[in-house]
Amino acid sequence: MKVTWAGLPFLPFCQRLWPVRLAGLSVALLKATALEFAVLAGHLLLYPSGIAQERRSVPAPSPPGDATTASLPTEAKPPVVLLHGFIDNRSVFVLLRRSLTQHGRLQIESLNYSPLTCDIRTAAEALGRRLEEICERTDCERVDIVGHSLGGLIARYYVQRLGGDVRVRTVVTLGTPHGGTRVAPLADAHPVVRQMRPGSPVLQELREPAPGCRTQFVAFWSDLDHLMDPLEAACVDHPDLLAQNVRVSGIGHLGMLVHPAVAAGIRQALDHDETTPETVHGPTGEPGASPEGLTVA
Repeated sequence: MKVTWAGLPFLPFCQRLWPVRLAGLSVALLKATALEFAVLAGHLLLYPSGIAQERRSVPAPSPPGDATTASLPTEAKPPVVLLHGFIDNRSVFVLLRRSLTQHGRLQIESLNYSPLTCDIRTAAEALGRRLEEICERTDCERVDIVGHSLGGLIARYYVQRLGGDVRVRTVVTLGTPHGGTRVAPLADAHPVVRQMRPGSPVLQELREPAPGCRTQFVAFWSDLDHLMDPLEAACVDHPDLLAQNVRVSGIGHLGMLVHPAVAAGIRQALDHDETTPETVHGPTGEPGASPEGLTVA
């Protein structure tokens, strides 16, 4: 009994030395954290392979008079453009790209924007030029975009503020700070990070009216995304946008790029029927939001 009482004054100090809160962590959070570290480690190994821009391939034309090719029934699907996040490159999409290819998406391009990018507006303008080139090269009028984190914000700015809804059919975002995030305040030295803060001029522009925007938005957000503060910042909340927010459980910020369940959700979003879009306004969990989500054990 004496030993117990003698140790009580030191209890707060011991709690600081030993993170007692770890005892309250859920198994899901531990799994998500482990997956985040595994994805990060693998991505660091692949990072050098994605520094250079992707080689652009032009589909070989069919030989004249080749009736065999013309008679084959094909389902026309727009090209898919993949946009990476902050201080990253196209190598982060290795597994997602493989999944899309295996399920019929034959025209996929992973774009690198400059690591020296200091303005989302400028990056969106450059994206527009790249998309025009892709549409001309593939003879397609519109494309689909999958953007991770900052990449999704660049795509949204292009669609919503630069008239990109003419070229973009669907934008799928993964952990994109549509509402701004307060994580890592010391990173505010970088201009792009400041633009991703709540209330920044760029985000205020995205809150302005966007009547007639034709692009469909599908935003995946996770309840374990350590880079979103608040978590619902990754939801699209705009009255003029056709938007569906999909809640993901049990996966972190990087895990959304590699998990099969999320890949299946992305494929479903890209294969939606434009004539009957499932329209949702506001973050998931609020009135009018989609009740469906992804739960990963």
